[in-house]
Amino acid sequence: MTDFTVGDDCFRLGGRPVRLLSGALHYFRVHEEQWEHRLAMLAAMGLNCVETYVPWNLHEPREGVVRDVGALGRFLDAVERAGLWAIVRPGPYICAEWENGGLPVWVTGRFGRRVRTRDGEYRAVVERWFRELLPQVVERQVSRGGPVILVQAENEYGSYGSDAVYLGWLAGLLRQCGVTVPLFTSDGPEDHMLTGGSVPGLLATANFGSGAREGFEVLRRYQPKGPLMCMEFWCGWFDHWGAEPVLRDPEEAAGALREILECGASVNVYMAHGGTNFAGWAGANRGGPLQDGEFQPTVTSYDYDAPVDEYGRATEKFHLFRKVLEAYAEGPLPALPPEPAGLAVPVRAELAEWVGLGDVLEALGDPETESGVPPTFEELGVDRGLVRYRVAVPGPRRAYPLGASGLRDRAVVYVDGVRAGVLTEGSGTLPEPVAGPAEVELWVESLGRVNYGPRLGEPKGVTGGVLHERQYLHGVRARGLRLDAFEVAGAVAAVPFRPVGAAAGAGDAGRTGLFRGTFTVGGAAGVDHAGLELPGWSRGFVWVNGFCLGRYWSAGPQRTLYVPGPVLREGANEVWVLELEEAGEPWVELGPGAPVGRGAPGVVQP
Repeated sequence: MTDFTVGDDCFRLGGRPVRLLSGALHYFRVHEEQWEHRLAMLAAMGLNCVETYVPWNLHEPREGVVRDVGALGRFLDAVERAGLWAIVRPGPYICAEWENGGLPVWVTGRFGRRVRTRDGEYRAVVERWFRELLPQVVERQVSRGGPVILVQAENEYGSYGSDAVYLGWLAGLLRQCGVTVPLFTSDGPEDHMLTGGSVPGLLATANFGSGAREGFEVLRRYQPKGPLMCMEFWCGWFDHWGAEPVLRDPEEAAGALREILECGASVNVYMAHGGTNFAGWAGANRGGPLQDGEFQPTVTSYDYDAPVDEYGRATEKFHLFRKVLEAYAEGPLPALPPEPAGLAVPVRAELAEWVGLGDVLEALGDPETESGVPPTFEELGVDRGLVRYRVAVPGPRRAYPLGASGLRDRAVVYVDGVRAGVLTEGSGTLPEPVAGPAEVELWVESLGRVNYGPRLGEPKGVTGGVLHERQYLHGVRARGLRLDAFEVAGAVAAVPFRPVGAAAGAGDAGRTGLFRGTFTVGGAAGVDHAGLELPGWSRGFVWVNGFCLGRYWSAGPQRTLYVPGPVLREGANEVWVLELEEAGEPWVELGPGAPVGRGAPGVVQP
């Protein structure tokens, strides 16, 4: 049993000075059966610590419905077995390019701009959640023989607000819940961020990707004593749908890491291994200098151009970082574990069965509601998925422009059962006017909630109204189809599938809906991963053996979805494809995956 403390110039473990060489690896972005290998990769790179966030919305998607908080504890146990220390960042807000910054939609929908403030009702639900979660951390602190040495209070709060009362309360709550290891905050090395996000008595750390000396100089103005630490050394970056992939030169990144260590500082490499945004949990950003501009949804892959790529393999950046870190190791570095094996023989899954979206909604959707104005996703209790809105255009009346105000994020629109167009936030009016009477359907999908900046927590769906000319159309019927409805055991078996050949006919038959097929794998026990591609398909979600791989979208840059090996079965496997816009030929391909590095997952490099 040893105490971990913050000294005047360094961290100390049982009185012995230590430097933290940490790497970010989020347990919720890596299949549990692959944790051990990925942690071994971090140790082989020369790290002695691992950092993880905790996404509240993953564990409490609906109020009072708490699921598998023990996953954090199991991960921390794996960290201990790997011989590493652990840094835990429980939020309640985490950013992390994760849906809604980790805040549940029932929280942001109820409290709005009161989240992340001293508001008493918001604090009450945070306290209830922390008292549920934190025993997983408390019993694994280093003082109790576990691996946890640091815990963060909130996350990059200075990029969002300045409520010192809230931050002080949150730090106190962590202590009340039994956290005794040092607490810290992390913010960008800028005056307004450090003044807004720091807490007296807590270690302040800085987040940056380069310019260590300048960043630490700013940090020292606010914290004259205490160990220096870059809590997020951004060694790569994430990608947005429809944008060019973001890359970082490995040599340049290794030089920036070396500069941090030459300053005598500790470091957390963000990300050491990024993993994947499975099951539609990818977040989104807003463009512009103030993060309030163009909507930018994040791709399914969280490869991050990290030293350990999405497929768990060592990249050039890994080997360069290993050389830098080796000079600061207390002994020889561990050897690399065996490289993960991809699917040896490519296979094609024929999608032989199909059912339309309407039938999927009937089988798996929530009950339909009717109200004067369109309810938001939050009001319907839909976090990830889509909502069908139906509304009548009265008549007789002449043809007028029809659109949706406050649309978030994308809608496929039908008029009297015929597809009339696709609307987006930036293009909210159909190309052709609509006459009345008519029946209008809008199938609206959330592409990910904003995870950073002032637009955090903004609602999804038709947040304004359906407009015919300047007139709002009232009497809206809405029905949600939540992604987690597909997770219910046996639910998809109740969907009335029919042969794909029977899809031919009028309207949208065969273009959208749920497709089902099978493929065969031999030697599945030795397969760590596969890559799944859908050439010619437009936008939707894929499941393999009931496990949701995440969103695909022809907008790119991502073309291949990562398939964890543990998901595959020896012999027959089942795949479902939920296409929301325009299906391709009825098959998907599975192969070994993409080349080592940022080529994974099929990203076309500039």
